[in-house]
Amino acid sequence: MLEAAGVSQEQESVYRLLVTAGGATAHDVSRRTHVSEPESTRVLEALVHQGLASHNDGTPRVFRAVPPDVALLPRIKHTADALDTARGEADRLLEAYRETARRHDAGQLLEVITGAEALRQRLRQIQVNAREEMLWFCRAQYVAMPSGSNTEEFDALARGVRYRVLYEKPFFDDEGAVDNVVAGVQAGEIARAVPWLPLRLAIADRSVGIFPLVPGGPEGSPEQPTTALVRDSNLLGALVALFESYWEHAVPLHLSETGDLAADDTAHYPALSPADGKLLSLLVAGVADKAIASQMNLSRRTVQRRIQNLMERAGAGTRMQLAWQAARRGWL
Repeated sequence: MLEAAGVSQEQESVYRLLVTAGGATAHDVSRRTHVSEPESTRVLEALVHQGLASHNDGTPRVFRAVPPDVALLPRIKHTADALDTARGEADRLLEAYRETARRHDAGQLLEVITGAEALRQRLRQIQVNAREEMLWFCRAQYVAMPSGSNTEEFDALARGVRYRVLYEKPFFDDEGAVDNVVAGVQAGEIARAVPWLPLRLAIADRSVGIFPLVPGGPEGSPEQPTTALVRDSNLLGALVALFESYWEHAVPLHLSETGDLAADDTAHYPALSPADGKLLSLLVAGVADKAIASQMNLSRRTVQRRIQNLMERAGAGTRMQLAWQAARRGWL
């Protein structure tokens, strides 16, 4: 059991005897383990050499175990650190191997999926394997997954995967669509809506995505979907950028006090204080933080802190997004 710490089974057996006996001579060890006394002496001296045991200078010598927290825990920590380093290097080598494979084999980057059932299985698979975030474009008239059938989303949300889902407005005309979106939002989904989406899209952990290669009809129609699964590449990066662009301009959806699905409206946004309004106007006008601080008699750090507060209040990840949200909310 202690082999990972560099202790052989033979040495571990003798070390355990010393721990439980409090001390023992080579003769004692030989008698209890049924091993010759010279062999017992060899094992005991090996334990001393490894810092697992000590002995007195008497005759015969009495060997005692060094406490496990002193003898073993540092060795185990060192081994664990070495394993972590090796694991990190193995991950880097694996990524280099995959990168080389992708460059020489397009099949490593793009996989064609034909048919609704195959698409449904892949959509479920990437959600089961997702660890951090799922990005979705949801269009009207499902092709593979009827609204409400994606139980993998709820499982993923329960284990901490973040879901950001964009719905085009015609999607809500599908039967049961609104109730299913409400259930998703209640479970933790972050939902937004746009008038129209250019394609269907699902991206897991920004490392794998699924999107249609050619338009496909609703499930059951003669026009079966032909989709592509794309892995880490410039194409996937472009799809992520497309999602973020639509997400930035989408209207957030939330649950009202009655539990109904509602879109955020600018009329519901509290107005800014005069000071924050002035700061925001200067920021949008392109005035540098240092100049804003000078004009408003504030420290530069205070200006940056107030800008960060405004970004959090607007749900913006960048200053550019803050400017757009400020215009949409009537803050300018």
